[in-house]
Amino acid sequence: MDGVGEWATTSMGIGRGNSLEILKEIHFPHSLGLLYSAFTYYAGFKVNSGEYKLMGLAPYGEPKFVDRILDELIDLKPDGSFRLNLAYFDYCAGLRMTNARFDDLFGGPPRKLDELLTRHHMDIAASIQAVTDEAVLRLTRTIAAETRLPNLCLAGGVALNCVANGKVLRDRRFERLWIQPAAGDAGGALGAALSAYHLFAAQPRVPQNRLDAMQGSYLGPSFAQEDIEGRLKKLGAAFSVLHDPELVAATVGALVDGQAVGWFQGRMEFGPRALGARSILGDPRSTTMQSVLNLKVKHRESFRPFAPSVLAEEAGEWFDLDAESPYMLIVADVAHRHRRVMTPAEQQLFGIEKLNVPRSSVPAVTHVDYSARIQTVHRETNPRYHALLTGFQRRTGCPVLVNTSFNVRGEPIVATPEDAFHCFMGTEIEVLAIGNCFLRKEDQDPRLKLAYVDRFTPD
Repeated sequence: MDGVGEWATTSMGIGRGNSLEILKEIHFPHSLGLLYSAFTYYAGFKVNSGEYKLMGLAPYGEPKFVDRILDELIDLKPDGSFRLNLAYFDYCAGLRMTNARFDDLFGGPPRKLDELLTRHHMDIAASIQAVTDEAVLRLTRTIAAETRLPNLCLAGGVALNCVANGKVLRDRRFERLWIQPAAGDAGGALGAALSAYHLFAAQPRVPQNRLDAMQGSYLGPSFAQEDIEGRLKKLGAAFSVLHDPELVAATVGALVDGQAVGWFQGRMEFGPRALGARSILGDPRSTTMQSVLNLKVKHRESFRPFAPSVLAEEAGEWFDLDAESPYMLIVADVAHRHRRVMTPAEQQLFGIEKLNVPRSSVPAVTHVDYSARIQTVHRETNPRYHALLTGFQRRTGCPVLVNTSFNVRGEPIVATPEDAFHCFMGTEIEVLAIGNCFLRKEDQDPRLKLAYVDRFTPD
C-alpha cells in the first residue's frame, strides 16, 4: 500500500517458498497513500516527509470529519477496495495536492508552514487517520477471509503508518504480522534485487534467524574501532576508549543522570527508523525529556512523540503488545499497570495543552492517547544495544529507553563518525558513544561547536 508505484497503488499477492503471485491491484489515481498525503499537505506539512507528523498530531484531535471524508472524498467498499473523488484533488495534473473545492469542504485554505496548528488541524489529522485505519482493516480482513493464511506481510509507504499496523495486529485475523522496515520507496531497491535472486534465478529462501532474514535491518555501513579513533583524532575530538562493560556502564550512568546520549554502534539501519545503531537515547522516566529532545536536540515541533526501545523479553510487561516489533512499526498502548490516572481537570485539556501531563511511569515515550511506537530489542540482532537496555534495567528497574534518530530536523540520519561528531557539537547532546569511544561535551574544545540547526531546512 503506497502512493503510487508504476500504476499499482495497492496490491495483494501470495508468497510460497521463493515464489510470489500477485492476485489483486488498485491503480493510480486511486490511492490511499495519496489521500493521506493530500491531508498532510492541507495540514501544512511537506508531502513525502510530513506524514509522520500528521500521524503524531492525530491523537490531539477528534475525528469529526470522518463522515465527510467517506461521503465526499473516498468511496470505501466493505472489502477495502476504494475509489477517490478526483474532483477534490489536484495531484494528477496540477502543482498541489488539493484544490479550491477541497478547501471549501474543510472550511479554508491549507495551513501555511509558519501558521499555528489549531484544533481544526488536529481534528483533520484525527479524521484522516481514522479513515486510513478503517480502510486498512477492511483490506486485511478481506484478505484473511479469502486466503485463510496465517501470516501477513506489509510494505509500501502506507505500511509505515504504525498506528494502522497496531490495529491490524490487535484485530487478530492473522497469527503473525511482518512489516518491511524500509517499507517506502527505498525498499523497492531491495525488493528488485530479491526478485531477481528468487524469482528469476530460482534461488531458495532460507531463514537466517528466529525473526526474519533482515538481520534486524542493520544492513548499512560500519566502522572498525581503529578507524573510528583515527577519524575522531582528525576532528580534534577528546575521547576515552572503554571496554564493552565500561562503555555500557558509562552510558547508563549518563542516561540515569538525565543526559541525552548519541549512540553510534555497528552497522547502520536500513530504513527511516533509528533502531539502536544511529540513535539519540534518553531516560523515558523523565517528565522533561520529550520536550528537551524536541526543542533543544532535534529542533522540531514540540508535539511530536518519541518511541521506546524495550527489551523484547520485557515488552509485554510494559506495553499491550504480545508480538515482536523489531522495526518500530507497531503502535500499542502502555500497559495499565504503568499508567497514571489523569485528574478531571487534566481530562478537560485539549490539543497541545495535553502535552505536559505525565501519563505513565515512562512519560517521555507515552503519547497523549497512552500509545507508544514500540521497538522490541533482540539480543541476536543487536547484542550491544540489548546489553545497554539490560544495564539500564539493572540500575533503574526500567527496561525501556527513549530512542530517536541521530540527526536534527531536515538532516539525514548520521552515517559516519564525522557526521555523528558534528551533530553532537551542533546540538545539546551531552554524551556521545561511537564504537568503544566515549565523549563528553564538557571535554570538547568549545571552538568546535557548530551553528548547526540553521544548516537544514525544516522537513
